[in-house]
Amino acid sequence: MYTQKVRNLSHNSAGIPAEPLQVLWDLSVIASIITALLFIVYTSIFSNLFHSVLQYARTAQWSRFIVRPSVIWATMGSLLLVFRTILWFWYRPAASAAWNNAPSVTVIIPAYNEGQMVEKSIDSVAAARYPSEKLELIVIDDGSKDDTWHYIMRAALRHPGLVKPIRFPENRGKRAALEEGFRRAEGEIAVTIDSDSVIERDTLLSIAGPFRNSRVGAVAGKVSVFNKEEGIIPRMLHVRFILSFDFLRAAQSTYGAVYCCPGALSAYRLSAIRQVLERWMKQTFLGEPCTYGEDRSLTNFILSEGYDTVYQRTAVVHTVAPATYTKMSRMYLRWERSYIKEELRLFKVLWKRPLWSRLITLVDVCVRNLRFPISYAVLGLLVFMCMHDPATILRLLFAIGLMSFLNTLYYFRSERSWDFIYGILYSYFSAFTLFWIFPYALFSVRSRSWMTR
Repeated sequence: MYTQKVRNLSHNSAGIPAEPLQVLWDLSVIASIITALLFIVYTSIFSNLFHSVLQYARTAQWSRFIVRPSVIWATMGSLLLVFRTILWFWYRPAASAAWNNAPSVTVIIPAYNEGQMVEKSIDSVAAARYPSEKLELIVIDDGSKDDTWHYIMRAALRHPGLVKPIRFPENRGKRAALEEGFRRAEGEIAVTIDSDSVIERDTLLSIAGPFRNSRVGAVAGKVSVFNKEEGIIPRMLHVRFILSFDFLRAAQSTYGAVYCCPGALSAYRLSAIRQVLERWMKQTFLGEPCTYGEDRSLTNFILSEGYDTVYQRTAVVHTVAPATYTKMSRMYLRWERSYIKEELRLFKVLWKRPLWSRLITLVDVCVRNLRFPISYAVLGLLVFMCMHDPATILRLLFAIGLMSFLNTLYYFRSERSWDFIYGILYSYFSAFTLFWIFPYALFSVRSRSWMTR
């Protein structure tokens, strides 16, 4: 059943054949993106919202301290977006590993209270196309309190000689479970997969391909949502995930610095892992042991050793996304706390990168992080303006819709799916319901709670 679902998820929903319309399709969407960029620049300069803000800045002297930095940042952000778009078009995935020359691979699946989903994850690995003599699968039950171990053992009995089950008597955390897998791994490449995720048949061969380059230490896979039919939140997150992975990571991959190889699907050169394993396990932040954000943390450690981290578009995993606002908020809160910790470390790591990669990363990091103080300052200014001129809210809604439409064009080109509409909806949803996540994460950054474990 799960294999049929994966086929359905990976199907070209627009029904457009790869050839001979591929080139025409790409040219059409590229033209749409360029047109949208020009239109947004034009409307940003001549829109009522822009003029309203400038006019307010002339009357309220204090607001100039917000407006002027915001205009400078918006200009920098627009140029960065154009540059990322160029890199995204430039990106090409590496060729998959050849069957007769594939490296030995150890797949590691840590699980905690996952229930039957872990069995589907194991089955997807067993069904993957990869030389059986070069594949091992280690599944760690991290002290689950439900029937997770039952499903692990049931899968192990169906796949004798492949699955190596390990059971912790009590919960020790995902990082400890991964460490156990890394220490027992015998392959040249370690592939980590979340226990609520299933991979496509060619994913293992695909994700092993980039390791032909000896500079590559880690590879990020492409993450989509397994359960997007369950509601509007998973559908919105599906678009969000694709944009995050296929746009941002594809651009980062061109200069060998993908900032986060995700827990849902990543691959690591095992020799590189063993160089950093002890430090990774002992990592602390402000005196507290780090208990989450293990994927981004490990990526930073790999980058710090001088390796490249890249993205492989053709290595696809489908992961279960939160279906409720509460669960989604907890997920984002955990991610933002990890982001804050590891972004500070990235400032140290980037100086060890080659010059070209270092310069791009430095600009990207600076512009990306300036959005937080500027966006919240502008938000406060717009709220104040709305109190004096309620029509400002309509202009703001128009601006959000315009920018989200541009973002969804990237999704439309990548996935050829009309689900891009949910990306526009997500922009409004996040603007009004998720704005509190980052400030709360900042003030609670020392928290060790996983919140979903």
